[in-house]
Amino acid sequence: MGAVVSFTSMAVAGREVAHQLDTFEIMTYRSFLGIAVVLIVGAASGTLGQINGRNMRLHLIRNSSHFIGQNLWFYAVTVITLPQLFAFEFSVPLWVALFAPFFLAERLTLVRLGSALVGFAGILIVARPDQLGLSPGIIAAALCALGFTGSAIATKLLTRTQSTTCILFWLTVIQAVLGLVCAGYDGDIALPTAETLPWVILVGFAGLFAHFCITSALQIAPAVFVFPMDFVRLPLAATIGILFYAEPFQITVFIGAAIILSANFLNIRSEQKQVQKA
Repeated sequence: MGAVVSFTSMAVAGREVAHQLDTFEIMTYRSFLGIAVVLIVGAASGTLGQINGRNMRLHLIRNSSHFIGQNLWFYAVTVITLPQLFAFEFSVPLWVALFAPFFLAERLTLVRLGSALVGFAGILIVARPDQLGLSPGIIAAALCALGFTGSAIATKLLTRTQSTTCILFWLTVIQAVLGLVCAGYDGDIALPTAETLPWVILVGFAGLFAHFCITSALQIAPAVFVFPMDFVRLPLAATIGILFYAEPFQITVFIGAAIILSANFLNIRSEQKQVQKA
């Protein structure tokens, strides 16, 4: 639930600064702010000693995948509605459920597969690709989900041997380097103004806190159980879009959200029964 609130806040902040900063610049400032936060919190909690260079290849795969997905996400948030973006992003649990047996040794049960397919049907109802077509924003939103899927699977693998502080440290450092290179390739990096600086700070804190929440959750629960909880973001995003961005009220958004949440509830109930049996 901490990640739900954080990711929704980051979407609002990203939309507010997009008119002055490009996606690479947003990622750069977010990552440098994240480095400072990780070091301060790590020093205060005495966990900086947990940072190490083991599994660096997996860190690079995890953060490169996330960097690509996050940049596509920041682009999509400016050109399609929040519910549409989040709906496509919510296909991540479906991809995680499908790939988990190959990379995480987690069982793909009929309940997990069924709930993922039902949830995906709800996503299509919200996104309506048949009516809106394949616009650049829709394509970016669909591709960002694949980037986040790779990041999610790699994060789950890292939580088996690495601490949260170590994972978040390399998250911020690697993506700061990638962001700086991509933002500066044309020799022009825009600086935040007094107007956009608060939003940039919100992007940094919200993004880091969201990853802290997800990483912590993945340490104590299966990936196919953690990520469907993110579906709660959909009705929240629809409400924010209607109240603050004059996005039209669409009954299909709430129908799709009800289907997605029902699928999520089915998956959670199944996981609870498995835990009780164990």
